[in-house]
Amino acid sequence: MKTIFYAAAALLIAACNSEMEQSVNTQVINEKAMAPVTVRVSDFSVTQSEFESPATTRTAENAADYDKVKGLTLAFYTSDGTEAYKQAQIKSSMGENETFGDFSLSLPMGSYTMVVLGYGIGTPGDDVFTLTSPTQAEYTSAHPRETFAYTQAVNINNTSAVDISATLKRVVARLEVKSSDTRTANATSIRISFAAGGKAFNPTTGLASDNAGYSHAVPISTAVDQTTSSISYIFLSSDEQEIDVTIETLDTDNNVLFHKIIHNVPFRRNRNTILTGGMYTNSNITGAFKLETSWISSYNVEF
Repeated sequence: MKTIFYAAAALLIAACNSEMEQSVNTQVINEKAMAPVTVRVSDFSVTQSEFESPATTRTAENAADYDKVKGLTLAFYTSDGTEAYKQAQIKSSMGENETFGDFSLSLPMGSYTMVVLGYGIGTPGDDVFTLTSPTQAEYTSAHPRETFAYTQAVNINNTSAVDISATLKRVVARLEVKSSDTRTANATSIRISFAAGGKAFNPTTGLASDNAGYSHAVPISTAVDQTTSSISYIFLSSDEQEIDVTIETLDTDNNVLFHKIIHNVPFRRNRNTILTGGMYTNSNITGAFKLETSWISSYNVEF
């Protein structure tokens, strides 16, 4: 009887050990299981209007169709800020069977913050754009480009496929400097200096992460004896912000031919601000610049 009892006990212990081992193995497998994730950047939220008209039209365009955005970056960050995944797509480098704006990846179960950024790209090598966290992205090159952003909390609870669609919103303000007179032969570039705002921003809020301003020179591509137009982008420290803007025309040796400071220029995210005035005919010109805005609204201010 004792032999039978000990044998039964041994079988019971072995069975329990086997069940415990199977439970532990199942737990380990579940912890390492990967869920397939598909992210589709299907639309950009774009606000556009004619400069001359107060009418505003809001549209949504496919990422592949909006020509001002040349690159997309998708990233997932864990709750402690660790980067779990990051991939950049460049529209001009997409393969024949790839779609700009579609990402396929796998993530382990957990909670994440997803960040998607869309941005313009100029001449290769001229633009350096970095994303380091859900709260920090930056153009470390001369100037920002048109930029869209979207963030979202994503929870992966099982191995079922996850399909996410993201609509990005424009987070920059734009400045257009237009001359009311015509370019002279000795003017080769226009330097724009912002006294506030910046080139770095928080992808979660869409606001500038520094407020020190920046300066950059824009080559003049317009022919001599023609009016000129130069575009700049800036991230604001609030949705609306007044910034002093300095406009200078330069010759080939970077000598200043014209200098003008325009105080308290009103900017707003997703709005285009136009400054128009004489820039070439007289370096001491004191005539008024006209201010015009679009994307959200259009108006003129003389100062």
